[in-house]
Amino acid sequence: MTGFGAVTVDNEAFSLTVEIKSLNSKSLDLYTKIPNQFSDKDIELRNLLGRTLERGKINLFVTYNDKKETTERMTVNRPLVSQYYKDLLETANQLGAPHQELFRLAMQMPDAYVPAPPTPAGEAEWKLIIQAVEQALAACEEFRRKEGQALLQMLRDCSAKIGQLLVEVEKRDPERMAHVRQRLQEQVRDYVNSEQFDPNRFEIELVYYSDKLDINEEKVRLRTHLAHFDESLEADDNPGKKLGFIAQEIGREINTIGSKANDAALQRLVVGMKEELEKIKEQLNNVL
Repeated sequence: MTGFGAVTVDNEAFSLTVEIKSLNSKSLDLYTKIPNQFSDKDIELRNLLGRTLERGKINLFVTYNDKKETTERMTVNRPLVSQYYKDLLETANQLGAPHQELFRLAMQMPDAYVPAPPTPAGEAEWKLIIQAVEQALAACEEFRRKEGQALLQMLRDCSAKIGQLLVEVEKRDPERMAHVRQRLQEQVRDYVNSEQFDPNRFEIELVYYSDKLDINEEKVRLRTHLAHFDESLEADDNPGKKLGFIAQEIGREINTIGSKANDAALQRLVVGMKEELEKIKEQLNNVL
């Protein structure tokens, strides 16, 4: 489920920004980008995100600027400077040049100075970051909750639309079966009047053919699955996977009705039900 939450703290001592973005995903996929001085806390942040958001592609961005450190601390790159000085000294000896300026030249060579390792963050700073992350999580959860309300209504509408189409199927079914019987009678009229006609065999074939086209059981099961789907939408515990399984059962009954339909008007209704079911399946990735 998509969501977004951001918190900014700016005072005389430091500036801090936390952003959390959540995108649709069937599983939990975490990406964190935090300052180096807090890298040892990465697992703690991941656990916090996983417990709260549970599922989705989650991105966490934390920027922290300590205003007490007005300039970036630098340190001498001693191994590289030593190598510079050694090379300059050997070259000077070969050429008979003086040694007085060699050290100064070595210190002016590229990358002679490098940024100092970040100062490990203290517990006070870490507590501030945790508080900001929790606030951003709350904002992200609120964003997801609002989106969830709209998603809930959409799923209800799609389920209701399938139910309405099922009512039309039920209205059409008697007329369909009447047409089937009429076609059957026309197809076997000549055969019935022939001397080779076997009434018992014909009765068996008629029952078999009628059973192949009968969709009463599928209609009952489909209505039951739709009711189960609507009930599960109201569940307090995370219904996402359960709804996915019910949607599969709904699809199975719709497909069976379509395969047995043998009627253009009923097939159009089946296509409409499939369209609504596809909308449901697409959005179920957003349901925890």
